[in-house]
Amino acid sequence: MPRRTSREHSPAAWPLFAAMSVDALGTGLYVPLSLLYFLHTTDIGLPLIGTLVSVATALTLPVPLLAGRAADRFGARPVVITGQLVQAAGFFLYLQVSGPVSLMIAVLVEGIGARVYWSSVFTLIAELADADTTGRAKEWWFARASMIRAAGMGAGGMAAGAALAWESTRAYHLLILVNGVSFTVAGLLVRSLVRVGPAVRTHPPRTATETEAAAEAGARTEPLGAGHRALLRDRPYLQLILANTAFAVCSTFLTIALPVYVTKGLGVDDWVVGPLLAVNTVLLATTPALVSRFVRRHMTRVRTMALSGLCWTLWCAGSAVALLLPHAALPAFLLLVLLCYTAGELIHEPASNSLAASAAPPSARGFYLAAFQYSFTVGTIVSPVLFTVLFSRRAELPWIVVGGIALLGTALMLPLERRLPYAAVTGEEYVPAGEVKVTAQEAD
Repeated sequence: MPRRTSREHSPAAWPLFAAMSVDALGTGLYVPLSLLYFLHTTDIGLPLIGTLVSVATALTLPVPLLAGRAADRFGARPVVITGQLVQAAGFFLYLQVSGPVSLMIAVLVEGIGARVYWSSVFTLIAELADADTTGRAKEWWFARASMIRAAGMGAGGMAAGAALAWESTRAYHLLILVNGVSFTVAGLLVRSLVRVGPAVRTHPPRTATETEAAAEAGARTEPLGAGHRALLRDRPYLQLILANTAFAVCSTFLTIALPVYVTKGLGVDDWVVGPLLAVNTVLLATTPALVSRFVRRHMTRVRTMALSGLCWTLWCAGSAVALLLPHAALPAFLLLVLLCYTAGELIHEPASNSLAASAAPPSARGFYLAAFQYSFTVGTIVSPVLFTVLFSRRAELPWIVVGGIALLGTALMLPLERRLPYAAVTGEEYVPAGEVKVTAQEAD
């Protein structure tokens, strides 16, 4: 008699999410004081601090591909643990910083740990999703990871803000110490409690067209260690990375552009920015699972990502139009426009991570996902320059350009519905013979 997949929660789910919450809390604590800590605890000038941090960050750029290859060879779990413990070591080194050299070393160690962690944690989530015997889709895992990260970083940011109000060197040292401890605890949680079982999901056969496309790309049949050759010939996946790079610019643009645009471009009071960002944070921390479940039942992952691009296009158009509205109407209008951004963010992250993980060949998934994460790195680098250069010319120009980038991402996504693997596009879950397939509705 066929064995039906269990509806019990996977044993590996809550330990990973607990570790991610601790990790996100530590990240939230760090971001507000990434430069202020050195400014208040050393005699180094701000320009030199900024230069050293930028150089150290640039030196970590090759790390993700090495981490991805390690995840393919040894599994993602030990690489995630390594990343968290290296981050902890970096923060403990922060406490010993006394000059430019020690600052450079501390930031470099912490940066390497962060790159290793973020380049492997999504592979670990995908491995756990593949071993999940409940039939839950990858979106279930990635949506909850998104919620936990948003909630943890928000809580950490608020805690850091409260502590920084003391303007005490002791408070800065305490926050860094807590940060180091939090990453240590997160690594120990993963080591002690997270277990990755054998995969129970399999990719279904492709159509003839898809098989021919894969053969033409020369991908998905490479042996372990040849991930870079497979990726360079896998044109559909490279197109996915390019499309997601466009979306990453949109995703990272809010926190860069909104405060300056609202206060300087529109002349709105400073107090408006805080509530707008708070609404976005609360929605991102509480609703991804609900929104992802609804969207997954009605469209493919490719169309979901394309829809996120349209949401960001509406956000950019509305932000530009705000220049034409009366001052009194701006707070309410900006809130309405912000909801377009939030909608795009809510549906993009679970779908994009799930699609990237499912479309990668199993033997090189770590390398593929590490390369996919570079799209967010590019977005983080490009957004500040893009906004500052364009805003200095005309206030509406950044929104016109980024809206065009969002449309470009949507245009790049739609052809992938027929070029990427069927199971990756649709998100349908397959289990081995002898088990009964669980539908999307049952998996939720």
